[in-house]
Amino acid sequence: MSIFALIAILLTVTALLSWVNERYLRMPHTIGVMTAALVLSIMLTVLGHLGFVVDQWAEEIFGRIDFNAVLMKGMLSFLLFAGALHVDLSALLQRKWTILSLATVGVVTSTLLVAGAFYFLVSAFGYPVPFMWALLFGALISPTDPIAVLGILKSAHAPESLETRIVGESLFNDGVGVVIFTLLLGFVTERKEFSWVGAGELLLEEAVGGAVVGLVLGYLAYRMLKSVDNYTVEVLITLALVSGGYALAGALHTSGPIAMVVAGLFIGNHGRVFGMSDRTRQHLDTFWELIDEVLNALLFVMIGLELLVLDFDPIYFLVGALCIPLVLTARAISVSIPVTVLRRFLPIERYTIRMLVWAGVRGGISIALALALPPSPYRDLILVATYVVVIFSIFVQGLSIGRLVRWTAART
Repeated sequence: MSIFALIAILLTVTALLSWVNERYLRMPHTIGVMTAALVLSIMLTVLGHLGFVVDQWAEEIFGRIDFNAVLMKGMLSFLLFAGALHVDLSALLQRKWTILSLATVGVVTSTLLVAGAFYFLVSAFGYPVPFMWALLFGALISPTDPIAVLGILKSAHAPESLETRIVGESLFNDGVGVVIFTLLLGFVTERKEFSWVGAGELLLEEAVGGAVVGLVLGYLAYRMLKSVDNYTVEVLITLALVSGGYALAGALHTSGPIAMVVAGLFIGNHGRVFGMSDRTRQHLDTFWELIDEVLNALLFVMIGLELLVLDFDPIYFLVGALCIPLVLTARAISVSIPVTVLRRFLPIERYTIRMLVWAGVRGGISIALALALPPSPYRDLILVATYVVVIFSIFVQGLSIGRLVRWTAART
């Protein structure tokens, strides 16, 4: 089957499930299409157990889609840029210490806590894993997903200060999480001896290098945008910035996600104010909002359809279910430590910790990283555990965050 045929099938399924959600389910768009895709996957699996071969046909089709490559080497750059494009940089800078601490100390703390708890949990079930693999699970499940968070917060009407912290943390901590995961994966696949100093140096090189690449490319794109007044050309410039910039960051061995976040913030603030006419600004906003919505729908449909290719070992799903409170507890601790310390010096609302904990939604990035794990006796267990945590996070946390925001607002 050709790549065009696969894309056509995926787009058709996404359009149909979007229609089903809009017509009948009426859930938030991304969560609704994921729910519909999950139901479709379950129905196909049940039909397969009843003797029909439709599940094998569907698994063969969707099994050809490399989720990791599609998201991490394609969709992610566009989604991060689109998300950062509409973030108020001045509000972000006002809360920079909270965001920075959560995106660094918080991610590292959560990675270590999840790894330790997961290591002992799976050992208790008779599935011992090397601690380095437990660290890989901690690294891929700790970052909150900006793609999932941004979509959910649009309809939650959270207070501006809280929304800025949540979105800012999500935009940066996924880049840090990807870097940590990549470093750990290199030690596992290349069988190098782990070094905290070496890991720290590589982390600094990836993160800071990505920020510099994003800033330089964003400035160059801004100068080009300022020199013309043709929205078609200017949209093409932003497309080149995202696609070419992400590829360049990867070639330079720096963080592509962080580069796209920085570039998006630069264009969305400085570029929008000083480099665009009102007409261009309107067309650019419409274009990137549409890109964001369409790619989000595709991503969440793929998350739902991934159920077709998972190993249905009941113990794996039980381990995944037990990982849910484990991950939430690690999230609570990793958020509480930096926020409690910073609260002594900065004005931080008292409800911030509980909101940050529950709004820490995991999404497609965690699944994509789990799918990047090399073949091993531990891969399927980690993949299923990741999938269960992500589905709970999107479905339960995602659907309830709006109620929590309204309840918090009523009590403050």
